[in-house]
Amino acid sequence: MRILVGSLIFSAAAYGQTTSPVDAIQLKPIQVAPHTYFVQGFPEMGSSANQNFISNAGFVITPKGVVVMDSLGSPVLAKKLIREIARITPQKVVAVIVSHYHADHVYGLQEFKKIGATIYAQGEGRNYLSSETAKQRLIASRIDFAPWVNDQTNLVSADVWIDQQFKLSVGGVEFLISRVGPAHAPEDLMVYVPSEKVLFAGDLVFRGRIPFVGNADSKGWLSALNEIERLNPDIVIPGHGNYSVQPIQDIAFTRSYLKYLRESMTSAATNLDPFEEAYQQTDWSEYEGMPLFRAANRMNAYNVYLSIQAE
Repeated sequence: MRILVGSLIFSAAAYGQTTSPVDAIQLKPIQVAPHTYFVQGFPEMGSSANQNFISNAGFVITPKGVVVMDSLGSPVLAKKLIREIARITPQKVVAVIVSHYHADHVYGLQEFKKIGATIYAQGEGRNYLSSETAKQRLIASRIDFAPWVNDQTNLVSADVWIDQQFKLSVGGVEFLISRVGPAHAPEDLMVYVPSEKVLFAGDLVFRGRIPFVGNADSKGWLSALNEIERLNPDIVIPGHGNYSVQPIQDIAFTRSYLKYLRESMTSAATNLDPFEEAYQQTDWSEYEGMPLFRAANRMNAYNVYLSIQAE
């Protein structure tokens, strides 16, 4: 579902106008299992126009409350998700599990805190929260995603920090939370719900767009994909893109892209050859037509080039 938002009007603070901003983004939860739903973000870069709705979030309804996976990329999106959950069930949101502390997954956390949800995340997330990177990213986001991310938007710490493994039980439903980082991020978590045969994979899996590699550990990420396959879920909900009912096949795209980055950059990285030459000599034709290729691919390749040198 895509809604035109090109006529968005921004805040009075930004433009000296009295008109309220136009809010044209809607969330429509998709049911993927008897008690499991998710909302799918746009395959775009975050912007004011899309309210930073570029990642997925999901939730599972239990007899004793709702467990949410990730909180989306702005407080306004989190509020919409909370409203959509309330339309489906009278159960309260009791927990939010953070797949990793990237902006498009966590800027909505404060809205879930307001309604009393307990937040779970992997312990390495504390390093991000205290970093200058997190501070500067939020400052930039308050400009880039205004008015939806603004000076009232804050980073929110977890209530429960997870080490390696954690079993959360809500209303008789088990959520098996596993650390699989460092991979896409140092604090990556995945969440398996055995009763639903659903795996929330976070940004370990991308579908329908070029993955964001950033400062990922690409070798660790490939290992994490093997862990997903060993669980053999019926359904995988990725951090970006549509849900998968053929996990082995659909995980293969993320794996092959990461492998291709490593194969293309390894020789230049280990021989200390210039990155620019290696990039220009690589055939990117398989990926050039995909969303976010121009925005992400060069940066991805460069980060892999640097990370291989550090291995």
